[in-house]
Amino acid sequence: MASELEKLKAEVDRLQKENAILKQSLDFGAPKTTVIVPEAFKAIFDVAEANVKKYFSNVDSDPEHGEIIINGERYVLFRAAAISYEFLDVFKEFYSNYPEDEAVQIANNFLFDIAHVLGKEDAKVFHQRMKLSDPLQKLSAGPVHFAYTGWANVEILPESNPNPDDTFLLKFHHHNSFEAQSWIKAKRKSEIPVCTMNSGYSSGWCAESFGIPLTTVEICCEAQGAKHCTFIMAPPHKIHEYLEKMDPEKKSANYEVPVFFQRKYNEDKLRQSLLQKETLLKEVHHRVKNNLQVISSLLNLQKNTFQDERLRTEFMSSISRVNTMARIHEMIYGDKNVSSINIEKYFTKLLRSLFQLYNSAGIEIELNVDIDVTDVVFFPDKAIPLGLILNEIASNSFKHAFKTKGKFYLKLVESENRYTLTAGDNGQGLPPVLKEGTLGLSLIPILCEQIDAQLEVINSPNGLEYCIRFDK
Repeated sequence: MASELEKLKAEVDRLQKENAILKQSLDFGAPKTTVIVPEAFKAIFDVAEANVKKYFSNVDSDPEHGEIIINGERYVLFRAAAISYEFLDVFKEFYSNYPEDEAVQIANNFLFDIAHVLGKEDAKVFHQRMKLSDPLQKLSAGPVHFAYTGWANVEILPESNPNPDDTFLLKFHHHNSFEAQSWIKAKRKSEIPVCTMNSGYSSGWCAESFGIPLTTVEICCEAQGAKHCTFIMAPPHKIHEYLEKMDPEKKSANYEVPVFFQRKYNEDKLRQSLLQKETLLKEVHHRVKNNLQVISSLLNLQKNTFQDERLRTEFMSSISRVNTMARIHEMIYGDKNVSSINIEKYFTKLLRSLFQLYNSAGIEIELNVDIDVTDVVFFPDKAIPLGLILNEIASNSFKHAFKTKGKFYLKLVESENRYTLTAGDNGQGLPPVLKEGTLGLSLIPILCEQIDAQLEVINSPNGLEYCIRFDK
C-alpha cells in the first residue's frame, strides 16, 4: 500500500513539474508593449494592453487531457508552417491539373475565409467577456490579442481612419508575421504576399468591431523581400480606391482582393445572372407561344370560310400541330426549370387536348399513359419532335381508329441508355388508302430522323402501333 502511495505521489510531482514548465513557456505575465499606434490612439490601446494582459495571465496547460486553457477558454496550438507554405504546397499538389496561380488563389481564398471567421468569432467572445461597446475599444483589443496568440505584432500607421462607415481605412504593418517568417525560416521566397490568414483574421476582427463589411489586402510582404508586411483594410467596395491612392507604382491591378467567402459571392452573382437569363428565356417562350396562338386563331378563322370538309379537316390538323408547339413553349415558361420539360405531364396534357379537339362524335375513348423511366424530363430538342410525333399518331387514331369506343395507349420505358416510346390504339387499323400520301404519316419518319430514332409501325385489323426507339 505504501509503495502505491509513493508511486502516486511521484507521478503527481512529475505532472506538476511538467505543468510548471509548460506554463512558464506560455507565460504572458510580463510582456512589453505589443502594439505600435499613433499618439491619438495610445490611451485607448494602453487600456487594451492591460485588459488583454489580464485575460492571458490565467493559463493552464493540461497535456494529460490534451488541453490548453486560457481564462476558461480552450485554445489549440498549430505549427505555423503547416498553415502557411506547407498548406500551399499540398494544395498545389491536389490541384496539379490547374494552373499554379489558380491553385494558389483557391488555397488563399480558403485560408482567408477560415481566418476571417476566426477573427469575427474571437472578437465577438472577447468583446462580451471584456464588456466592450465602443467600436474603437473593440478594435484596440484585436491587435493586442493578435500578439498574445502568436500571429504578429501590429503597427497602425498615421494615415489610418478607423470610422464605422464608408470612410474606414486602416493601414498597418505586421511585424514578425507567422506566415512570412515561416517562409523566411524555410529559406523560401515568394513572388506574391503570403500573409493571407493575417489579412483574414484582421478584417474579421475589425468587421465585428465596427459592424461593417471589411477586407484586407497585403500590398508588400517580408517573404517577398520587402522591409515590412504592410496591409490596407477598407470596405470591399472602397478598397481599390485606397489601393490606387497608396500605390505610387500603380501595381494595384495585380493585387488579389480577398472577399469573405469568395465562392459564395461568386455563386450569388452567378445565381443572379442565371435568374435574369431564365426570366428572359421565359419571356421569349411566352412570346413565341402567344405568336403561335395568333397563328392558330388566324387558321381557325380561315378554316371557317371553307365549304370543303376535307380542306377543313386538313386545316384542323395544321392547327393541332401549331397548338402542340405552343403548348410546349407554355410548359417551359410556366415551369421553374426553363431548360427541360416534364414529359409525363406534357404527353398527358397533349393527349387530353387532342381528344377534346377531335372527339366531336362522342366516341368513348380510354386514354392510358404509362411513363416508366427514372428521369421524366427531356430537353426541348427532343420534347418538341416527340410532341409533334405524338400529335400525328393520336390525331390519326382519334379521327379514324374507332367507331363507338376504344383505347389509345402510350408507354415510355428506359433500358440500357435507350428509350422506347410505344403509342397506338386497339381500333380497326390503318386503311390501305391512308398508308401513304398523307402529310401526317409523312411527317412521323421525318420527325424521327430529327432525334435519330428508329421507327417501327405495326398495322393490323386489331389496331395500329408505333414503336420509336431513341438514345438518351
